[in-house]
Amino acid sequence: MAHARATPRRASIFGERWPLFWAGCAAISAGVALHLPMLATAHEMGNHLSGMPMDGWMYAGMALIMVGVPAAIFGALPRHRVRHGDAAATLFEAPDDTRLGGAHAAVLLVLTLGLIIDTMKPATLGFVLPGMRQEYGIAPASAALLPFVALLGTTVGSFLWGWLADIYGRRVSILLSTILFVSTSICGAMPSFGWNLVMCFLMGCSAGGMLPVVYTLLAEVMPPRHRSWVLVLVGGTGLVGGYLAASGAAHLFEPAFGWRSLWLQGFPTGLLLLALARWIPESPRFLMGQGREEELAQMARRFGIVRRPAPPAKPGSAAGMQDHRPLTAALVITALSWSFVTFGLLLWLPSDLQARGYSAGLASGIIASSSLIALPTIMLAALLYSRWSSKWTLVGTIVMTFLGLAGALLPAPTLSSPPLLVAVIATLVVGSNGMIAVLLPYAAENYPTGVRGRATGLIAGSSKFGGVAVQGFALIGLIPTLGGAALALLLPMAASTGLVALFGRETRGRSLRDLETAE
Repeated sequence: MAHARATPRRASIFGERWPLFWAGCAAISAGVALHLPMLATAHEMGNHLSGMPMDGWMYAGMALIMVGVPAAIFGALPRHRVRHGDAAATLFEAPDDTRLGGAHAAVLLVLTLGLIIDTMKPATLGFVLPGMRQEYGIAPASAALLPFVALLGTTVGSFLWGWLADIYGRRVSILLSTILFVSTSICGAMPSFGWNLVMCFLMGCSAGGMLPVVYTLLAEVMPPRHRSWVLVLVGGTGLVGGYLAASGAAHLFEPAFGWRSLWLQGFPTGLLLLALARWIPESPRFLMGQGREEELAQMARRFGIVRRPAPPAKPGSAAGMQDHRPLTAALVITALSWSFVTFGLLLWLPSDLQARGYSAGLASGIIASSSLIALPTIMLAALLYSRWSSKWTLVGTIVMTFLGLAGALLPAPTLSSPPLLVAVIATLVVGSNGMIAVLLPYAAENYPTGVRGRATGLIAGSSKFGGVAVQGFALIGLIPTLGGAALALLLPMAASTGLVALFGRETRGRSLRDLETAE
């Protein structure tokens, strides 16, 4: 008698062990809440905890978190990894003429909110450092350890969550990063600088995981006609919104509650994201690979997705990251170049301007004036990316950044003219904002489903590695001038332009089905 086919499994949207998942989340929430009494005591003493011993409630809270995190992770993971049989031979995508509906709008809003919450953490570093230095009485060189370990965490997190997304699914990876995000909000209650470093590394790991997975998931559920502009606009809005949210929170809460309150924002915002997670879909191929046919049918109805057999692969067609090595090299070099411009040159810019004789207020005003065009830049990039060309839009943003670097090499007397200086800085800001708005969506569109998460994670991690290197330079006192940094970055930026132009391919309006099977 033939062996009967297994009955399709139906799982909760939070995993097949959802009671354990929610029990772990409850333990984590209680653990974070038990840190609040000590913070309330500190509020009566100028919001300072430095040198205070941890009380019993805090130890109990840490114990609950240490129990709750593995429980929630185990509860979120599916019982079975994806079976790469029928699923690998099937492609899922909405027809090109599919209209955006309520399900699409819900996932766009939730994932944009997730990116805003996610971006707030690294953006908060600059607002936290002054108060932390004052409370702990540490030198600037020692304080540089905090952004160093935080950015190192985001780099590690990009690789880790992208890999998990390819093995266990996109939604599971987002849930796991959110769990860690909530847990590490206790960074604001740590009484010693050493504990802050440990928690900020873990917090960075959680923050680094959201961005590549969001791009990966959106690429797989959006109709081809809308995919390009949605990826660029959602990602760019999330990034800019995160920085605006971080600065707004610092303005509202830091004067009254101190720098520690900025870290604690991860608690309510992370819980909000978990509450909205029911509107985050799973990748259709993962649902099929795990035998969750009922969920797959529901998702197909909501998003207009149809199931098609993959056409036979052509000789030499792309099957994995090893078959994309030239493109991967091009995108990694581009990401590294962007990271050194953003975390290096632009980070050192205020000090360089003051060294040129500009006051601190005037220097920050010049940079602020240039940064006002960040959001219009992202909207323009989304328009060009979706209506003109994905590949050449990316090349154009790299060229603009290159021109900004070249402008920074003008002789000091020439560059001392404020209008010219603003033009050079604005070119750098526009180019770098456009690059990151386009780079990760482009990466998510170019790789097959089986490696899309880790490939996008690799590019995202490379876009943060420059921050790790720059903070390492700062720790040893190596901070170059504006001209020196621009000169060092001209060659890799030029290489990025040539490599993307040579090995990049056009993705605008093309089905992921066509891209995965293209020669």
